[in-house]
Amino acid sequence: MSEVTDFPNNSKLVSDMKAVVSDAEEILRATTGVAGDRIGELRESIAERLRDAKARLADAEETLVDRTRAAAHATNDYVNENPWRAVGIAVGIGLLLGVVIGRR
Repeated sequence: MSEVTDFPNNSKLVSDMKAVVSDAEEILRATTGVAGDRIGELRESIAERLRDAKARLADAEETLVDRTRAAAHATNDYVNENPWRAVGIAVGIGLLLGVVIGRR
């Protein structure tokens, strides 16, 4: 059950990592014309790390999609096996939200 609660955090992590990769690629593009041995070495090192990060990011995103899909299937199976219980839960949540919203 703890895996389900990690979905928002994992999604945010993937989003943040994509932003970091994008920023790093932009830095590499901006330094394309800069000459020097040290800059060349740094660019190659950053490019290599970016390739690794992209691969790990793709794996993390695939895992997140797989977990999300599994949770959706489990929820669907539960609702199909226990339709009245699912309706009761939905009514309870709706009632609770109504009370909370009504107090404002």
